[in-house]
Amino acid sequence: MSVAAAEGPVLRIRWLGRVAYDDALALQRRLHSHSAYDHLLLLEHPHVVTLGRRGRREHLLVDVEALGGTVVETDRGGEVTYHGPGQLVGYPILTVPGRRGGGMADTAAYVGGVEELLIGVLADLGVAAGRVDRHTGVWIDPDGPRPRKIAAIGVRLSRARSMHGFALNVDPDLSWFSRIVPCGITGLGVTSLAAEGIDASMREVVDLVTQRAAVAWGAHGRVDRAEVAHRVAPADLARFTREAASGGGLATGDEDGVNHDGGITASGDVVGVEGWIGDGTSPRLLGRLEQVRLDGEGHEPVPYRSRKPEWMRVPLSTGPTFREVRSTLRGLDLVTVCEEAGCPNISECWNDGTATFMILGERCTRACGFCLVDTRKPGPVDTEEPQRVAEAAVRMGLTHVVVTMVARDDLADGGAAAVAATVAAVRDRLPAARVETLISDLAGDADALATVFDARPDVLNHNIETVARLQRAVRPSAGYARSLSVLARAASAGLTTKSSIIAGMGETHDEIVQTLVDLHAAGTDIVTIGQYLRPSARHLPVDRWWPPEAFQRWKEIGESMGISHVESSPLTRSSYHARQAADAANPGPSVAVEGASAPSR
Repeated sequence: MSVAAAEGPVLRIRWLGRVAYDDALALQRRLHSHSAYDHLLLLEHPHVVTLGRRGRREHLLVDVEALGGTVVETDRGGEVTYHGPGQLVGYPILTVPGRRGGGMADTAAYVGGVEELLIGVLADLGVAAGRVDRHTGVWIDPDGPRPRKIAAIGVRLSRARSMHGFALNVDPDLSWFSRIVPCGITGLGVTSLAAEGIDASMREVVDLVTQRAAVAWGAHGRVDRAEVAHRVAPADLARFTREAASGGGLATGDEDGVNHDGGITASGDVVGVEGWIGDGTSPRLLGRLEQVRLDGEGHEPVPYRSRKPEWMRVPLSTGPTFREVRSTLRGLDLVTVCEEAGCPNISECWNDGTATFMILGERCTRACGFCLVDTRKPGPVDTEEPQRVAEAAVRMGLTHVVVTMVARDDLADGGAAAVAATVAAVRDRLPAARVETLISDLAGDADALATVFDARPDVLNHNIETVARLQRAVRPSAGYARSLSVLARAASAGLTTKSSIIAGMGETHDEIVQTLVDLHAAGTDIVTIGQYLRPSARHLPVDRWWPPEAFQRWKEIGESMGISHVESSPLTRSSYHARQAADAANPGPSVAVEGASAPSR
């Protein structure tokens, strides 16, 4: 179903999994206002009640937030509706043909087309459905004694572009609809596929919607499709983990498939006290990879102790400048990502008198499968750290300062205040310096992100790390849609934005191109692409060594689609050649370069 993303008009369909409403809305707004392409975002939401332009608070019959949901006022048409797990939500961001650029007639015609698409999907599942006069949406038994709504529709058309969309009930908790007056309608019921006796998985329904959307909205049926892994039941995850670990089950193990007590697997591999097997890879990581493996994938990953290709070998070279940088950092009790993430470019950068500072300690609250940074419980925030970073920047004579952070989900603001304080401290000591920040997703919290954005870093970097399909395997505490949303919000705030892709963890060439397309659509100005290096035997295996010419090709593709600068080579890391990248995105005075690897996000 996928086509080359950079060639000609296509409908870009993305299954994004479970996405917070605010994250999806931020991404929609960016695609609506800045993308010339057509998109269809398919996803689920956590429990949320949304109020359209005609929505009334009195139609909330209970305290939704006390029940674990959220309430959001939106700019779509319609009244009150509910979204939650088990409900397929679709957001088509399309250029809608019409004569009035989004007037009432165009809106009515567009809504009718969405209804027709969903009626067709239900017919594919053996369900007869139709319309009810004066009530938008799709209904079961529309002309019978007991009509019941199975799909809601609420859209907004502006400048001939659509936003918002539809919600098809696959198997949600229908009791949530009794807590509101859905769409302002009383006396009529709400149903789902499951309630109608249809046993259809979310994956099956997504496939059917994709097929119908390709015909309805794709240019000659041309579709570029990508998706994050669908969720699996805990029992299936345990099975995947056991099979990945031992080829037939662990000799002794807990429900999560990890043998916490040590022992020997059925295949004879030694299992340590933390559940690592074979060459040391975590069974849990292998289980997650098994879930997202492509059909037909037959090659074995690169053995841990195998010899690296020539282009990946970097000799460690220390000199006076290297030692001076190290002494400065040690003397000020500062942490660098250069060391903590095992960056292969540390010699080049430190010998050039540069380094990338890592604030908020050296311990991260997330355990991404590719990252070397310590994941033990982090310590308290050091309020003097911003001043020490600024002092180091002064001593090192930096004019482009890169500051990254560990993820700190233990903090109420995720560490946003510390980032903003560091930007301010550097600006106070070095007013002419540019400051680049590499941040976590800050849990998507709007206030935390605003704290960083308001500090006005010259470059706002947030790493998407890998392609959509591999997100849950590679960084299970983050999300593809959330990362795109962070970048979209930063771009909309007027910041120069940057992100990074790590190649060699199991992706295909086309998936790298799809990710470049998505980053560009989200407003990303700078992208770095580098080869994954396995930091230890306990981390994800290297799937393949991509040759230098592949990186050059990605650079050409990314820049041809409109990304200002793509830094792409096997040894590229997120902050490598940061000054040159910033200059390419925002031409200006020449300043010194910062270069280093980056921890997981």
